[in-house]
Amino acid sequence: MPSHPSPLPTPLAVPVSAPLTRSAVVTTLRAAGCVFAEDEAELLFSTARTADALAAMVERRTRGLPLEHVVGWAEFYGRRIAVDPGVFVPRRRTEFLVGQAVDLGRRAAVRTGRPTVVVDLCCGSGAVGAVLAAALNPVELYAADIEPAAVRCARRNVLAAGGRVHEGDLFDALPTGLRGRIDILVANVPYVPTEEVGLLPPEAREHEPLVALDGGADGLDVLRRVTAAAPQWLAPGGHLLVETSERQAPQAVEAFTRNGLLPRVADSDELYATVVIGTRPSSAPRPS
Repeated sequence: MPSHPSPLPTPLAVPVSAPLTRSAVVTTLRAAGCVFAEDEAELLFSTARTADALAAMVERRTRGLPLEHVVGWAEFYGRRIAVDPGVFVPRRRTEFLVGQAVDLGRRAAVRTGRPTVVVDLCCGSGAVGAVLAAALNPVELYAADIEPAAVRCARRNVLAAGGRVHEGDLFDALPTGLRGRIDILVANVPYVPTEEVGLLPPEAREHEPLVALDGGADGLDVLRRVTAAAPQWLAPGGHLLVETSERQAPQAVEAFTRNGLLPRVADSDELYATVVIGTRPSSAPRPS
C-alpha cells in the first residue's frame, strides 16, 4: 500500500446520492486531496462488500482518516497487517528495519541452534513482530505497547503468528524471564521532536496516538530509555534495532555506546530510512 498524502477537508465533489461508480469515487477522492485517487478507489471497491460500505469508506477517507484505518489493514513487507482506528500505521520505511532484523535473526539462529527470541517493543499494530515471526520461523516472539488500542490490535496480528502481546511501559511490560535472553530487540520508538509534531500530516497527528509520535524535546527521549535498559535484556551477542532520522543518528550512537552496546548505522536512500543497530558484546556477563 503506497503512502498517501493527507486529504484536505473539502466537500464531496459529487452528491452523496450519486451512483458510486469508479469515476465518481475517483473524482471525490481527488477533490479531497488524495494524490493517488485511482489507486485508492480500486482498493476501496475491492474491500467494500456492499454499496453502503463503500459509501461509508469514501466518506471516512474524504474526512481525512488514513486509508489504512478506512480499509482496516496495511500492506507491510509483503503481508497484510490489521490496523484498527487510533493505532499507529506501519510505515514503508520501517521495512528497512525489518530487513536488517531478519538478516541478524537468521545469523542468531545459526549461532545458537535454537529458535530466535524476538521482542517487538513499542509494537503498535504488531506489524514488525508478525513479519519477523514469519521470516524467522521458528521464533519465540513477544510484543509490547503502552497503548490499550494498540495492544488489542497487535493481538490480532501477533497471536496469529504464535507470539504474545503485553501491555505496559517499555520493558516493564515484558516477562522478567526474558532478561538476558533476547536475540533480536526491535523498538520502533517515537522520534519526532515535540515542536515538530504539529508539522506532521493531519492524518498522522489527528488519527494516530501522540505517544507513538512524540519523542520529546529532541526526539530521542524514548530511544535513550530503551538503550539504557536494553543491555540487561539482550542475550550476549543480541541486537537492538531502533529507527531514527539521519540527523539524530549521531546522538543515538552516543547513547548506544554510553550503555555498552557496539553501534553501527544502516541507511536506505530508497526508503529514506535510518536504523541504529547496537550489539551486546558476546563476552559481556549475563545479567543476574
